[in-house]
Formats: sequence, structure tokens, C-alpha cells
Amino acid sequence: KIFARPGTVLLYHLHQHVQRTIVPLDKSSKNVQNATLAIEDPNFYTHAGIELRAIARAVVNMVIPGGITQGGSTITQQVVKLSILTGDKTITRKFKEWILALKLTKVLTKDQVLELYLNQVPYGGSIYGVEEAAQKFFGKTASDVSIAEAAYLAAVMPAPTYYSPYGNHLDALHARKNLVLSKMLEHGYITETEFEEAKVAEVQFQAPRDSSIDAPHFVFYVRQYLEEKYGADTLEESGWRIITTLDAEMQEKAEEKIEEVGLKDRI
Repeated sequence: KIFARPGTVLLYHLHQHVQRTIVPLDKSSKNVQNATLAIEDPNFYTHAGIELRAIARAVVNMVIPGGITQGGSTITQQVVKLSILTGDKTITRKFKEWILALKLTKVLTKDQVLELYLNQVPYGGSIYGVEEAAQKFFGKTASDVSIAEAAYLAAVMPAPTYYSPYGNHLDALHARKNLVLSKMLEHGYITETEFEEAKVAEVQFQAPRDSSIDAPHFVFYVRQYLEEKYGADTLEESGWRIITTLDAEMQEKAEEKIEEVGLKDRI
């Protein structure tokens, strides 16, 4: 839990509200699916749930001091990690992930696995699943997301706090969005014209409206700092009580003043 000083006003409870809207795969636009596949797992529909090259890299990293340092998990592996296993970076957990990914591919179709993933993946704060993210970020359903918007959704996935559209790394978010678009072009999901149009398209993000987060920009900054210092898994599993420097009373007065002078829409 993240508090304002001196520890009496709760700004954010990491697990208080998991906001998720489950939708079938055909209710997520092809733009969303293609952007996700292009950047996360372009061979998703052809492999058996694991990628041998990625496994080879992981095995090498396992023997290097410091443990596994690279990603490269397939979407199937990520479904296993999100729904069954913990996020610890141990050799045993990684082997379990590979075995379960192979088994999952035998009992579910590829579309079913992708549907699970798009409904499970975190997009920052309490937002889980592509439908909830599309509504929170753009005020529309996942079925109506444009190519540029889909690229932003896919860009957020690997580090939702760092790449948050409400955080402090917007340049990095925009750069990764362009990387997603490049991958979509590379793998034939979009044309050169669509690529160029999506790169320059102006995407408007809705103001954060989650009532469970007070001072969201500050909260995202604090959470990002903690993730960078201690790791995302530690932050989510340690049950910390964090008292920040924010003065809740002063913050409230500042927001009232902004509203009074009519600057809210410009900030």
C-alpha cells in the first residue's frame, strides 16, 4: 500500500481492485492481435508452445552468475506463468514453464491460448486484459482499436509501469510503439502505407479515472522507482507499507485551485 505522509491517507492499494473485462478473441480487433503477436511472439501459430532458440539462450543465462537475465518467453509460456506458476527466476520454475507450455498446446487451440493471454496480461496498476486497457486508455472497446492504438497497447506489455501512458517515460513509450509498428510491417501485418500513417497518428489517452488511485502520476512514479530498485515481483509479493513525501492536504488544495482557474483540461 502506498500512503501520503504521515501514513494516514491511502493513495493506492496495489491489489485492491483488479479491473478486468473478459472478452472472446473475436471481440478484440485484428489490430490488437497482430500488434501483440508481432512484438511478443511472431511464430506463435507455428511453434509447439516453446521456441528452441529462446530455450537455448535461457539455458546459457542459467549458468551465468545472477540468474536468468533475458526474456524471450512465448505467449504460451506467459499464459502458464500468469495463470499457474509464480514469477520467480529459478531453473526449476523455468523447466516447469516449458513442460506446461508444451502440454497446454496439446489441450487448447492457438486461438484459445491467445484469448487467455489477452484477457490476463497486465497493463499497469489494476488494469488487466486488453478490453479493460482499451476502455481505460482510449475510451473504446478492444474491437474498435486502431493500428496505432494497438501498437501502444502492445508496447506497454513488457513493463506496464515503466511504459505507462500516465508515467514519466512517454518518450520511451512512443519509441516502443514505433518498434511494434516496425515489427508489424516486418511480419506482414500492415502495409508500408499503414505503417507510415500509424507512426504519425495522434493518439489521445484518456485521463486516468481509477478512483482507487489518488495522485496517479505521483503513484506511478513511486511504483516505478520501487520496481527499478527492488524488482516488480518483490513489489507485488512483499506486502509493503510505503509512506511517501506527498502532502495529501496540499495536493487536494492544488487540485481545487486548478479546477477553479480552469486549467484542468490543459494539464
